[in-house]
Amino acid sequence: MNDISGKVALITGGTKGIGYGIAEALLNKGVNVAITGRKLETAEEAASRLNESSSNGSRAIGIEADVRSLASQENAMRSVMAEFGKIDVVIANAGIGHFGSVESLSSAEWQETIDTNLTGAFYSLKANLDALKDSKGYYITISSLAGTNFFAGGSAYNASKFGLTGFTQAAMLDLRKYGIKVSTIMPGSVATYFNGNEPGEGDKWKIQIEDIGKLVVDLLEMHPRTLPSKIEVRPSIPPSALK
Repeated sequence: MNDISGKVALITGGTKGIGYGIAEALLNKGVNVAITGRKLETAEEAASRLNESSSNGSRAIGIEADVRSLASQENAMRSVMAEFGKIDVVIANAGIGHFGSVESLSSAEWQETIDTNLTGAFYSLKANLDALKDSKGYYITISSLAGTNFFAGGSAYNASKFGLTGFTQAAMLDLRKYGIKVSTIMPGSVATYFNGNEPGEGDKWKIQIEDIGKLVVDLLEMHPRTLPSKIEVRPSIPPSALK
């Protein structure tokens, strides 16, 4: 197993939900973490909560960054390098969802979904590529089972996640020669605040954010000879079976 303590991870959209769960899991393994959010106050508040739960010397910082802007992500990279001196892991987690038929979906909703979920992941890799080459690091995207399974009302979201899955796998083939590992994680239903959901008792059947965090840790700790490049993960029991 790889010892990941002392490594540095940058997580986009890490202020809540899956990104926050990943940050917490990495901190518990001794990884220093930078989380980004569109608002500095929100990112710093989330980092403060993470630091309150850290007991092994690792720490979190919050950075304002918009994944839709390459310049913004380059600024985030420079902030992490100034604070920690390296970047070993980049996790492209930031994502949104606009849902509706192609008749009702607006062009603005389409563009924001593609810009955030797909172009934002490209920018997150582009901005950090030199740092990952130096560290022979790991780039992980958080896609979705919606990246292989289409559904009515999901044209923008499906397109963004189908694209993200394809982009990540092509990047994996591009970057292996540099010693950079690339994986995409494709979760099904996760208990998060996504799309206005408020996690509660009704979400107990879903994947929990700490489960995705554990999966990321497992990837990073895996023997370097092995690369799980595309991982599908879903709830063990569908909600229909619980009724």
